[in-house]
Amino acid sequence: MARYIAGRLAAAVLVVFGVSVVTFLFLHLEPGSAARTLLGEHATPRAIAALQREWGLNASLPSQFVRYINGIIHGNLGTSYIYQIPTSRLIGERIGLTAALVGLAALFAVVMTVPLATLAAAKKDQFADHVVRGLSVLGLGFPSFWFGIVLIEIFSVHLHVLPVGGIGSGFGGYLESLLLPAITAAIGIVPILVRSLRVGMIEILDAEFVATARAKGLREIFVLFSIVARNALIPTVTLLGLNIAYLIGSTVIVEQVFDLNGLGSLLLSSILNRDFPVVQAVTIVLGTSVVLINLVTDLLAARLDPRIRLR
Repeated sequence: MARYIAGRLAAAVLVVFGVSVVTFLFLHLEPGSAARTLLGEHATPRAIAALQREWGLNASLPSQFVRYINGIIHGNLGTSYIYQIPTSRLIGERIGLTAALVGLAALFAVVMTVPLATLAAAKKDQFADHVVRGLSVLGLGFPSFWFGIVLIEIFSVHLHVLPVGGIGSGFGGYLESLLLPAITAAIGIVPILVRSLRVGMIEILDAEFVATARAKGLREIFVLFSIVARNALIPTVTLLGLNIAYLIGSTVIVEQVFDLNGLGSLLLSSILNRDFPVVQAVTIVLGTSVVLINLVTDLLAARLDPRIRLR
């Protein structure tokens, strides 16, 4: 197990390095000038050249790349062009909000997936199954930000029970502000998880050990949730891990809809302002998060099913 984890972490370093290289090349090969974006369209060529020298953008692309990689190795992710503070500080101020949003969205996804998939599997080809599958198709057909706008319209504008956007004060206000964004993000992946878990549960319902459990007089709800769902959960856990990576990416849109100042909104504003150090640093952090989540997912799947052998 230790060798497996060490190997995965080594592979993760290579993946993050690849992400860093691709991000750097895409940003610096894009036409336009970051200095001109900051100074405005009426800036003089002399002012633009002076700012580019200050940022080191007048050096050759290979020289900039070597300086960029050297900074990463030494834990220096650069200084923001716009905010004039280290990017690590910017990320530290916002990563907690994004992590809380992704974690709460994953929790809501599980809470919604298990009962819906269990109901559909138990009522296969009946009305309830058709309803669940129909909702899954609808969920896949609409973008997540549309659900966010609908939730705002219902719970904020008409019912006045949840805030439209922003972050409230105190733990209660903080959690209350994250409810609608987390549900919005979760809805984007629930249809995929429901379909996966439903298929797995239907296959296991015909297994002999399920018939044995029923013959022992165990209650049907216990059989469904504790035996069938648990054995069908492993492929869905792996799928959930992959879709948490999708959740991390979707925070860019969700945070904009609900006016949250997390990593997603920071990344988008930095792209628009051509704040290269911030874009590169946030991309590295998000890429590292995705790699680590995939590793944890594999370990959790092995924990749920002892038959899985990590080689």
